[in-house]
Amino acid sequence: MSNAQLTLDLVGCFVFALSGGLAAVRARLDVFGVVVVATVTAIGGGALRDVLAGSTPPNALRHWPYLAVSAAAAGIVFLWHPHVSRLRRPIVVLDAAGLGVFTVTGTRVALDAGLGPSGAVALGILTGIGGGILRDVLLREIPLVFRRGEIYALASAAGAVVVVVGSRIGGTVGWQIGGAVLVFVVRILAARRHWSAPMPRLRDH
Repeated sequence: MSNAQLTLDLVGCFVFALSGGLAAVRARLDVFGVVVVATVTAIGGGALRDVLAGSTPPNALRHWPYLAVSAAAAGIVFLWHPHVSRLRRPIVVLDAAGLGVFTVTGTRVALDAGLGPSGAVALGILTGIGGGILRDVLLREIPLVFRRGEIYALASAAGAVVVVVGSRIGGTVGWQIGGAVLVFVVRILAARRHWSAPMPRLRDH
């Protein structure tokens, strides 16, 4: 694993751990629960990526900074959660950046492992949204990515497709940057303008 990938992973882990820790505090969990939920949120997507790509044990368990960064973020939330909660907008922005980074790294790892376009896109999406799904399952909630009003997985899918297309055309690094930027922009616009995915119309009987 390159230093660049490690750095990007750790930045994403820190941001996602903050969001997971805040969700755990709102659910009134104790300090152990906050650390567990924050850590699972932070490393869940990357662990899924590594396992499905055949890299075991996952990087999060082979490199101590992953767990250290996740625990540090959990500690920050537990001790200063009233102040962290006020930073909702900055956290949404950073979360969008983390989603873009993890989507791109997941798609790139999948392509390097020999997966086809559809498999690479699927793994990229799972890497981006996996931690959030595990967080919501632990808190007994419907995962955020499935709720109306949240364009999350669709933003991840768009970025993953860009990376796959770029791998076929050439200029891989530029396409990866473009994919991450696309995920970020779509996610931020969706959050600010309250875009939502279509839902089936239910008839009253």
